[in-house]
Amino acid sequence: MLYPQSNHKLKMLRPHRLSAIALAAMTLYSSGTSAAEEDQTMFSFGGFGSLGVVHSNESKADFTGNLSQPNGAGFTRKWSSDVDSRIGGQVDARFTSQLSAVLQVIAEQQWDNSYMPKVEWANVKYAFTPDFNVRAGRIALPNFLFSDSRKVGYTTVWVRPPQEVYQRVPIANNDGLDATYRFHIGKVNNSITAYVGRTRLKFPAQRLPGNLIKAPHLAGVVDTVKYGDLSLQAAYMRAKLEVPSLAAIPVPAISSLAGDSLVHFRQLGAIYDPGKWFVTGEWVKTRADLFGKRTAWYVTGGWRIDKFTPYVTYASQEEDTPALVGSASGQKNASTGVRWDVVDNVDVKLQYDRINRAARPSDMLLPVPGFQPGGKIGVFSAVVDFTF
Repeated sequence: MLYPQSNHKLKMLRPHRLSAIALAAMTLYSSGTSAAEEDQTMFSFGGFGSLGVVHSNESKADFTGNLSQPNGAGFTRKWSSDVDSRIGGQVDARFTSQLSAVLQVIAEQQWDNSYMPKVEWANVKYAFTPDFNVRAGRIALPNFLFSDSRKVGYTTVWVRPPQEVYQRVPIANNDGLDATYRFHIGKVNNSITAYVGRTRLKFPAQRLPGNLIKAPHLAGVVDTVKYGDLSLQAAYMRAKLEVPSLAAIPVPAISSLAGDSLVHFRQLGAIYDPGKWFVTGEWVKTRADLFGKRTAWYVTGGWRIDKFTPYVTYASQEEDTPALVGSASGQKNASTGVRWDVVDNVDVKLQYDRINRAARPSDMLLPVPGFQPGGKIGVFSAVVDFTF
């Protein structure tokens, strides 16, 4: 976890103070200890969830919340409750002042249309010093500003993080090791995380015949800098992919990559949050042997007015080079929404997305025969987020 980043996320997106239970549920815990922490019990539990509905006016494709979902709003049904609904629970354990562990389980729509709970995180952390720790197990893949909380709706201002950027790396966790070191230069706090490991992800058959993509080797580094109200992040990841189903495709350039395909990922992000208002944005570039080069970015700005936070977002994703697998890709999204903090630990969000030229199934849409690339699509979302 990127500690300065996580602390700044809390300031940016939460206009009201969170309870201790909410903090546990949202996984924003510190590696340091205090007298209050020493008085806590060894185990603590927190939960979080989202109940949402989505409407899309595109009748020849389904709008989905992530690449693993097999259906959504539009073609299958005009209104879908599967896109953003989920529930999760987390157990934190502190064995000593240096040794701790976390287990997080989430139930949400899976590639096979089930809601079977899955282990999102399961790792052990050892803090050698307050500024240096190592974790082992299943860990959040820290490639984005909101990697730690992308599935905990209560911690973000959006209904969902901008998909043009966040679906460039749809895998959210890593089975392996990471190490984080923090240091300070005057008023500047710097945190560096390096990680290695492997992961895998299953897709519905509409997106990928054979369902499975493996990343048996991945490694990356993330640097987060915080100075006052400003946070900056830079990330790089290199991964080797295996897509077994490609071996059966009678095109040598594609079938030869079934067991050996490389992906490079670069990211830059920033948050400026002086209190009453905020602005945040991320830029990513991916280069993959199978999927070509993609560039994506978004900018979000918002204003806090008592319990209400209206916001606007503009996002873009472009194809830089053609892909060996898949069709032409590219879209722009202008969205606006509002978050209402009803009571402690409960919010209500409304969001409208105007998507221009949503042309490729693996972006946000699952098309059916008759779908015409290009044009504009309107998506309305409403969600209730909660923690307990």
